[in-house]
Order: sequence, then structure tokens, then C-alpha cells
Amino acid sequence: MIDRVAERKAAGARIISLSAGEPDFDTPVHVQEAAIAAIRAGHTRYTQVAGMRPLREAVARKFQEENGMPTRWQATIVCSGGKQVIYNALAATLNAGDEVIIPAPYWVSYPEMVQLCGARAVTVPCPEATGFKLTPEALSAAITPRTRWLILNSPSNPTGAVYSAAELLALAEVLLAHPEVLVLSDDIYEHLVFTGATFATMAQVEPRLAGRTLTMNGVSKAYAMTGWRIGFATGPQWLLEAMEKLQGQQTSGACSISQHAALAALAGPQDFVRNTREVFERRRDAVVQGLNRAFGLRCARAAGAFYAFASCEGLIGRTSAGGRLLATDEDVALALLDEAQVAVMQGSAFGLGPYLRIAYALDDASLAQACNAIRHFCESTTT
Repeated sequence: MIDRVAERKAAGARIISLSAGEPDFDTPVHVQEAAIAAIRAGHTRYTQVAGMRPLREAVARKFQEENGMPTRWQATIVCSGGKQVIYNALAATLNAGDEVIIPAPYWVSYPEMVQLCGARAVTVPCPEATGFKLTPEALSAAITPRTRWLILNSPSNPTGAVYSAAELLALAEVLLAHPEVLVLSDDIYEHLVFTGATFATMAQVEPRLAGRTLTMNGVSKAYAMTGWRIGFATGPQWLLEAMEKLQGQQTSGACSISQHAALAALAGPQDFVRNTREVFERRRDAVVQGLNRAFGLRCARAAGAFYAFASCEGLIGRTSAGGRLLATDEDVALALLDEAQVAVMQGSAFGLGPYLRIAYALDDASLAQACNAIRHFCESTTT
């Protein structure tokens, strides 16, 4: 979709893109200044493979103070983005024939990473009726003697669903009966949890699982630092050491300048995080209201992240004004791009259709314009 948008913009089209999963804000000024100061101070050389100690100490403090997890800096790792954290963990532990349980909808890279490691992704449908969340019954049914990992993402990309502490504890009860199953908690959207919801993570609510849980986070979403490529994690020492060995042969340490910037983000003022969360919550309410006014769409208010996951079931089987048969959610997404000049992602790409993932990481005026265009598109479809 990003490629299609780029092609159309290069041809002169004015596209409103609601497809990218990154904040539209600039990186905080004090973080920018820290990176510039690091360059001028000559901090442009290799760091330790697992990250420079001051940053790892800040990561440990973050887990201690924000998540109540008794983490030491030695039990942390810094990688070139959250993606590398996840891939290193999977590559360090998976063998051919192993299985990884992935609730669907899921972030698109999870199954692909599993398959690249020679294992099998076991996707478990989590319909709207369950809040797009994995239930203990569904988890128990999916576990086999080959299960190696469960991947949980809360708040979720693409749905914005947030697991409560009670829901995590219910899943933990199942996992405690299966000591061979590891847990990968992808908490990258932790700071984007809205009024009425509270963030919780597995190793926090059930310390008995801490010895087999990798808790991943990063600076990309909370601090608008997607391009800086810094992710980090804490978990059992044996796993972190294996991940560090892999990273030492793949990429070595993350960019030194980005590490100094991440240190400033974690250790500096947190006003940016609070302020942007308020903006995203306001945008969510406006976008969900706008989508629910559109014929054929239905959208619940998500508790976190910056995505609306709207059902487009009411449009399936209809024909767009431009003559495209809308047989799938991908057809709807492509027709919106071609006819309404609005880019969204089809839910089937995330393992569940017919839905549309709409990222509201865009200014208010553009979001209002996009919602109006979507509504006009929907109303112009015919049977």
C-alpha cells in the first residue's frame, strides 16, 4: 500500500494516507538535541553488542518504575528496532517443527518471522465478539507438544485491543500448566492506552512466568522515533545471552547516536508522551464517530494504539461508483485508494477480514477530510 501511495503521489495525486503505523509528530526537541550533542562529542563508534550501559540502565529503570518488574541492567538488551528483538528471540529458540501461537488479528511480521525460522505459525482467530482478544479456552486448545512460544501484543496492532490484568491472569493460568511454552509480550504501544483502560504486561501480573517471558518495548511509538530504530527487552538471562550472540553476528550493536537519543527519551521529561496520548484519544473518538456514520461500516472504540479496526462487511458484494466489485476487504481498500484517494489497510492482511485498519496518526483536518471521503465512497456503492 505504501508503494501504491508513493506511485500515485509521484503522478500528482493527492492521497490521504491512513496506512502507516507511525506517529505524525516530530521527535521531541530534547531528544534531537541529545543526538546532535552525541555526534559532536564523538560518540560515533561501536557500542557493546547488547547496547551501551547507560541506556540499558535506563531501560531497567523503565521496567522497574513503570511496570513493577525487578529488572537489572544486565538482564536487558538493546536492538535495532523492536523487530530485531522479536526476530532474535525467535531465531535463538525455534527449530523445524516448532509451533508459535499467534492470536489473529496480528501484526503482519509475526507469522513471517516464525516461518523464516523454520517453524510453524499457529494463528488463533480472535473475533470481534471476544474484543479481538485471545481467550483462555482458545489458548488451551491451540497448545500442542510442539508449542514453543505464545506472542501477545497489547495494545494491539491492528485492533487497538488492550488486555486487562485480569485477562492476562486468566491466560497465565493456562500457561502455568505448560512450562515448556515461552511468552513474548510485545508492549510497543504501552503508552498509548486511553481513558478507561490500564496497561498491564504478563511478567508484571504473573511473576511466576517471568522466567520464561520476554518483554519487548521501544521508543518508536511513544516518542515518535520510528526511524531511529531502537527496541529493547528484558527476560530470562539464558535467552538474552543467546539473542546477544545472534546479534553480534548479524548487526552488532544498534546505532550509537540512536542509543544516545533513546537514553534522552527514557530519562528526560515525559510531557510529550502524555500530550500525544491525549491527542490520539481525541482523534480516535472523531474517527470512530466518522466511520460509524458511513454506510456499510461498523467500528468500535479501541482502548489503545492509534488504529481503528472497522468492519466493512456491509460493503462486501456491492459495486463501487468506479465499477469495482467489492468481493473482499482488499477490494474495498484498493477502491478507496483509486476512487476516494484515501489509503487504508485491509484487515485480511492482519489475519482477519472483512475489516479495514485505519491509522489515525494524522492531523485533525486530514482525518476529517478522509472520513468524509470514505463516507461519500460508501454511500455511492450500489448492489
